[in-house]
Amino acid sequence: MEKNKPVGIWIRVSTEDQAKGESPEHHEKRARYYAESKGWQIKEIYHLEAVSGKSVMGHPETQKMLDHIKSGHITGLIFSKLARLARNTRELLEFADIFRKYNADLISLQEAIDTSSPAGRLFYTMIAAMAQWEREEISDRVAASVPIRAKLGKPTGGQAAYGYQWVNKQLVPDPKEAPIRKLIYEMFLEHQRKKTIARLLNEAGYRTRNGSKFTDTTVGRLLRDTTAKGFRRANWTKGPPDKGQKRIIKAQSEWINVPVEPIISEELWNRCNAILDDQEKRGKRPTRKTVQLFAGYTFCECGDKMYVPSNSPKYVCYKCRNKIGTTDLEEIFHQQLKTFFFSSGEITKYLSQADQVIKEKENLLKTNGEEKRKTEQDMDKIYRAYTNDEISMDSFGKHYRPLEERLKQIDNQLPEIQGEIDFLKIQYLSSDQIFNEAKDLYSRWPQLTSEEKRKIIENITENIKIGKEDVTINLTYLPSSFELMATEQRNHRDSSPQRT
Repeated sequence: MEKNKPVGIWIRVSTEDQAKGESPEHHEKRARYYAESKGWQIKEIYHLEAVSGKSVMGHPETQKMLDHIKSGHITGLIFSKLARLARNTRELLEFADIFRKYNADLISLQEAIDTSSPAGRLFYTMIAAMAQWEREEISDRVAASVPIRAKLGKPTGGQAAYGYQWVNKQLVPDPKEAPIRKLIYEMFLEHQRKKTIARLLNEAGYRTRNGSKFTDTTVGRLLRDTTAKGFRRANWTKGPPDKGQKRIIKAQSEWINVPVEPIISEELWNRCNAILDDQEKRGKRPTRKTVQLFAGYTFCECGDKMYVPSNSPKYVCYKCRNKIGTTDLEEIFHQQLKTFFFSSGEITKYLSQADQVIKEKENLLKTNGEEKRKTEQDMDKIYRAYTNDEISMDSFGKHYRPLEERLKQIDNQLPEIQGEIDFLKIQYLSSDQIFNEAKDLYSRWPQLTSEEKRKIIENITENIKIGKEDVTINLTYLPSSFELMATEQRNHRDSSPQRT
């Protein structure tokens, strides 16, 4: 559990909710009790009382909160339920996207969602799926019109290729750029080096459309583009799923070639591209950099992080030269998974105990709620008796004040009990998910991909400390309120493989 986590409390209670007795103070107390149970620090409270939930993104308090998320002033937001954050589905998706981008957590007490917990992280997965579905729906509608527009020779979005321009929705050679585009092919046929062509163009004073210098990448892209030989290729790619990724190439059967006025002959284009094809076959592509499984989690006993040099299969501390083999550390971690969880009987016992505690708290909440209603009814009866002159002022005060004091006590107790229930429910769901999904983690480990292993390490590992003679793995996950594990630290002084 992350201690001292800076969080904010989001309070948006409509006038209708306040009429039902859901005061802003009640929501704040409930959130405070949950934060205190987690050991978090409350940095900010964002008030949006009597504000409609149809659209809150433009509200000053919302912008203030988002600024705090982006700056890291707070790393989590607690609210009573999702409808209090946003009733507009699009805004809810937008909130989730922003929070996920800045590694911040959403905590909805009513729905028992806490994205700082393993079970709560499923919420981000579902929200991402919803957002992806919505983007794909829009993309599909737009994509459906692209082939039709392409076949008609109409613009399908984006700028015209270098050397061309759109005139009356028709693609025609640009009198200024077309000669330079032709020159690129002629020079490449002579020199056969993209970097050389870029240098010569720049030295001659030529620039790209936006005024930048030519690069070998730009030259290569222009050489490959079929527009110059008289065929504008359309509907052959689609947008990437995420920003920063390459566009996805469609099947050739979906491509559409629209005839345009050529700048060069097809023979010249084919000769240049044959040279490019031959160069790519003979060239070597750079290998993808390997991400070590325990990178960022492995520390030397001196406190410094340990790294894997490119020429070594070991984690090394550059300060004191302490080291351990990458395969050795993975084997130690694999063995740790054996003792990470208790037996099935102890797991069932824990979950039953947690469930019983929640039921007891819910019964207490119900009892206090019923007592509150009865107290309010008794107070109303006494008040009516006084206004009807059935009792004196002294008698009114004698009977009314104790009830008033009791009502205040109940009002203070209700959010506290509710906060305890919120905490227990989220912890229970988190533990339940982990137990059920990770029972066979040890046996499945050898079959997992590196990406899957890395994700598990990120979810259950606090840190790993490498000593001269031992390895200590600090695992996270189980609620600290339940002493189910003798200790989260497992010392492998005896089970560590021999290291050199």
